[in-house]
Amino acid sequence: MIKIFAAPLQGYTDAAWRHFHAEIYDGIDSYFTPFLRVEKGAMRSQDIKAINSSLNVNQNLIPQIIFRDINEFEILTDTLVQKGYKYVDLNLGCPFPPQVKHGRGAAVICNETLLRELSERIKKHKEIEFSIKMRLGVDSPDTWRGAIEILNETPLTHITIHPRIAQQQYSGDLYIEQFAELLKISSHYVIFNGDLTSNSEITKRLSQFPSLAGIMIGRGLLKRPSLALEFRNGEEWDENRRIQLLVKFHNKLFEHYKNNLCGDTQILSKIKPFWEYLEDEIGRKTAKAIRKATSLNKYLSAVSMVD
Repeated sequence: MIKIFAAPLQGYTDAAWRHFHAEIYDGIDSYFTPFLRVEKGAMRSQDIKAINSSLNVNQNLIPQIIFRDINEFEILTDTLVQKGYKYVDLNLGCPFPPQVKHGRGAAVICNETLLRELSERIKKHKEIEFSIKMRLGVDSPDTWRGAIEILNETPLTHITIHPRIAQQQYSGDLYIEQFAELLKISSHYVIFNGDLTSNSEITKRLSQFPSLAGIMIGRGLLKRPSLALEFRNGEEWDENRRIQLLVKFHNKLFEHYKNNLCGDTQILSKIKPFWEYLEDEIGRKTAKAIRKATSLNKYLSAVSMVD
């Protein structure tokens, strides 16, 4: 059976979002955390809080780490093992310049020395399984060619591939020909990630690449939270059904933030991102009113327009 993974997105798919999405929609095999990283020689305290959250109990959660060297890799991996995790995803795909500039994310694909050392360390971690999420490179879609032999020799459960380069961020054409070649060469199960925003797009990629082990959906779930469940059940929901569950999802998330945060500003800063990708669902006028809301009363008035 095809696996469906929920991609990690910084600032959006936090523990609360994942918890209530899993509760309301289901359809996801595994959720991945936004990347965890080292700060002042240890995993950031906010990242430890995120992986320890009681909200994680209703999902198959896979922590993702980002690192620039073996020392950071070991600090993060050891911390996760101590917290009881048995599975770690390695971020070799983050395109954001501040991370790439410091050798993290997509930059690791360009660093064959680090990749070889990483491969050897993974082989020694018998107590935990690893997967990789990667781009094709930073400024060239052929960079992966220098990495694939090393990755093929590394014990991994799967590789998730977003067939863009870091310089593209999340726009521009996918390098489908390079992806097809990588898929053919890879000795691991491959997961497709990138521009999966509709049932038809998912079907297209699975038909185009029948050997895929699964898909990972990121912005597609933010734009249409029911997407994985719709695809899983082989149906296209009408607008009324989508909006009904969307409002229920929002209300649960809002209540959580209201009960755990203080003041309008703090609550609004957490709940407003929920709507950022939903303009097509709720309409431009409503989306604009939500964005402009400066108090909870104004915000709730704007949200009441969603129907």
